[in-house]
Amino acid sequence: MRYPEYNLTIRRLTELTELMAWRKEVITSVFGNEPDPRLMMANENYFKAHIRRGDHYAIEALVDGMPVGCGAFCLADELPSPDNPSGRCAFIMNIYVREAFRRHGIAHAIIRALIGEATSAGCDKIYLESTIDAHDLYESLGFRDMPGMMKLRL
Repeated sequence: MRYPEYNLTIRRLTELTELMAWRKEVITSVFGNEPDPRLMMANENYFKAHIRRGDHYAIEALVDGMPVGCGAFCLADELPSPDNPSGRCAFIMNIYVREAFRRHGIAHAIIRALIGEATSAGCDKIYLESTIDAHDLYESLGFRDMPGMMKLRL
């Protein structure tokens, strides 16, 4: 996919070294310090297992061929329901754009590309967790808050 205004290209990521480099950058940016090696090993194991199964889909955004952002989704199946007749869903994660390239529509392009791929994979529902800062972006793409959701952190 190309976005000529910014000479933006979206491409699929499948190489473990690229996935791991992006994951390390995202964790460092979000949490403010480099991730523990054990966490990185857990991420590497995740990528190996899920890419082999075909239920992890990752992309990166490039401006003039330079990587500037990334995003991904993981596929899952839940019980079919009226709002998800196929039971197929995607969980969007890891939306990230390097600071110098933020507020230029790149995250929007990443998310739109992921929505398109999830739809092509047969998903009737797409979930994501959002920071307050990104809430408006996701709403502009049609995402809505889900009342009644709770989380137990173990």
